[in-house]
Amino acid sequence: MHPSSVLFQDQLPPVFLPVCDHYAGSEKLMRKSIALQQELGPIFDITLDCEDGAAAGNEKAHAGLVAALVSGAGNLFQRIGVRVHDVHHPAFEQDLSIILPAAAAKLAYVVLPKVDSAAEVTSALSRINHHARKADGSLIPVHVLIETHGALAEVRQIAALPQVQCLSFGLMDFVSAHYGAIPASAMRSPGQFEHPLVLRAKLEIAAACHHHGKIASHNVTTEIRDKDVVASDARRAALECGYTRMWSIHPDQIKAIVNALTPPNQEVDEAVSILSSAKEHQWGPIQWQGQLHDRASYRYYWTVLKKAQFGQVVLPEAARELL
Repeated sequence: MHPSSVLFQDQLPPVFLPVCDHYAGSEKLMRKSIALQQELGPIFDITLDCEDGAAAGNEKAHAGLVAALVSGAGNLFQRIGVRVHDVHHPAFEQDLSIILPAAAAKLAYVVLPKVDSAAEVTSALSRINHHARKADGSLIPVHVLIETHGALAEVRQIAALPQVQCLSFGLMDFVSAHYGAIPASAMRSPGQFEHPLVLRAKLEIAAACHHHGKIASHNVTTEIRDKDVVASDARRAALECGYTRMWSIHPDQIKAIVNALTPPNQEVDEAVSILSSAKEHQWGPIQWQGQLHDRASYRYYWTVLKKAQFGQVVLPEAARELL
């Protein structure tokens, strides 16, 4: 039996996505991002942005450009998604009607911003599915931005929707929605990890995702040039808040995020040793370096190898046999 079948049995194996979600809005930056993905490989996703990327009055032309880029030959890995306008905006339906019929076959996901409830997400899913499905009949995955009081209040219901693949925290809109009750310092580090209302929001989103087997994607770091700050935020998001993915808003942030959220070689080697021994013992309990391991820890170390695989780590043959 495949290791995932043994370890997860009647549970669904966890969902994995590239750990970095890079946003690009202007034509220049969208094309630059696609060229970078072609160079580095699918170690990061690209989200082409209609919400903030389209100039007022140019929404239709911008959606057409996005559709052409997603469906074009440059989308080698089919790891490009799109953020459409919010459901209250007049361009929401227009975005869907232009982008989805033309690009559904190669579109990785659709991002919904500024929703207020699970009912709004359900309604938006209906409109998305009206305009397109994948060629095999499957539904396009949807990522939802949690950045309003209403969405946070219903975050578990939103995470439970089957078509929802990922929840992202919209830090700056969330802070702004408090109209000065949360200071501006909470929109950057270290404040974003210390203010109780912001930290509560991050934890509730992550907990909802993990309960329903979805991806928790952390908010942007506004510090663009200092890669140490970006990497530190990514590590804190992962280690303290349980996020497995993070936004990038500048190409210089991508490698810092990928490196911070990809398991280090030492942990990969440890995972290979433990799982190889477990396999030899038919996945029963083992002792490894004086410590007891069983299927609970095996599941953890299997996910380490999957994360390394998505980070394009060159895995040894023994690891590839376990995946």
